[in-house]
Amino acid sequence: MRPADGGDDPRPGRSPLGVLKVRAFRTYWLGASLSNIGTWFQNIAAGLLVYELTRSTLAVGAVNFSQFIGSFLLASVAGGAADRYDRRRLLMASQGVAAVVGAALAVITLLGAVTPAIVIGASLLLGFSLAFMVPALLALVPLLVEEVDLDAAVALNSVSFNLARAVGPVLGALVVESAGYGVAFALNALSFLAFIGALALVQPRPQGRAEGSRPRLLDTVRLVRSVPAWWAVLVATAVISMSTDPVNTLTPELALDTFAGRQLDAGLLVGAFGTGATVTALTLTGWLRRRRRALPGAMLVQGVGMLLVGLAPTIWVAYLGMAISGGGFIGGITRSSVRLQTEVPDLQRGRVMALWSVAFVGTRPLASLLSGTIAETVGVRGAALALALPVLVLAPWVGRQLDRPTAEGS
Repeated sequence: MRPADGGDDPRPGRSPLGVLKVRAFRTYWLGASLSNIGTWFQNIAAGLLVYELTRSTLAVGAVNFSQFIGSFLLASVAGGAADRYDRRRLLMASQGVAAVVGAALAVITLLGAVTPAIVIGASLLLGFSLAFMVPALLALVPLLVEEVDLDAAVALNSVSFNLARAVGPVLGALVVESAGYGVAFALNALSFLAFIGALALVQPRPQGRAEGSRPRLLDTVRLVRSVPAWWAVLVATAVISMSTDPVNTLTPELALDTFAGRQLDAGLLVGAFGTGATVTALTLTGWLRRRRRALPGAMLVQGVGMLLVGLAPTIWVAYLGMAISGGGFIGGITRSSVRLQTEVPDLQRGRVMALWSVAFVGTRPLASLLSGTIAETVGVRGAALALALPVLVLAPWVGRQLDRPTAEGS
């Protein structure tokens, strides 16, 4: 077991860019990056399309609810599958299902038959594939690199998502403006196929396989609750995720109505968040690893950034707030993910990371409906401010729990 967050590790690890020298991880990372960019084509196009059809931020929240509810409902099944079956093949299967759904949505949209209900239904099916993808993906990374390089690999894995968040929404919005929603959905479907091709070339180290009956989600919760620091990490992950929901749910209304912009501005708002996250991951990973208070500190930075978005007098200030929030987000999520992936035994890693995905993705359905409802009731600015509060309020408690011995109760 590696030292806890902030502990001393005498072995030098690679930098985030240095870990790309590992061929298996490099191949996986390039494929995942293309898939993530495609996913942001889907996200920005679906949100803009539904908002254009309904002019309702709550309807946009329903799209995000549908996309993430599967990770909550299927957490136990998906986590058990990541421990019992080959994680690489499980990822390939989930990406294949997503490619079929994305292609069907593209065809329906190109034929002019799309409705808000169809977009929401497609998001639901994509969310079911996401539920199986996330724990398998997270549990696969430690099998592609040496343990000493895991911090850098997890940071770069997060860079894949956030670099996609930086460029994907902007490119997706440009595609929507120039070629239409159907083309954006089609490009998303192709991106899933690119990841399947990359996974076919990767040969991870053999994984431990869990045997016997599939553990219940409640059993995994008890396991994590037995270590106060692990439980605090999951709580932190949940509130970090909730506080980022405005990036998806509120940006169409912020861009088009609050700041009287156009579709590209919605992509730029999301892209600013991803840019802040990417720059932080590439420049501050080593520094964050050496700081015991990195996780609660990152939570505070993320919350302050989102407060700035809610109070922004101009869209340029909102861009800045998004970038600050993105930097805090990546610092917090990287530290929470690394801590669990390095301390949880491999035989239990898949199910624990499935529980982590419940905290990270499974809380998003509630956050999407909550932010949409608040936006409909008191306005989009009030929703952004309200969603910043959980991460700010709980940061001090998380810091106190992380100071408790890791082995306590284990």
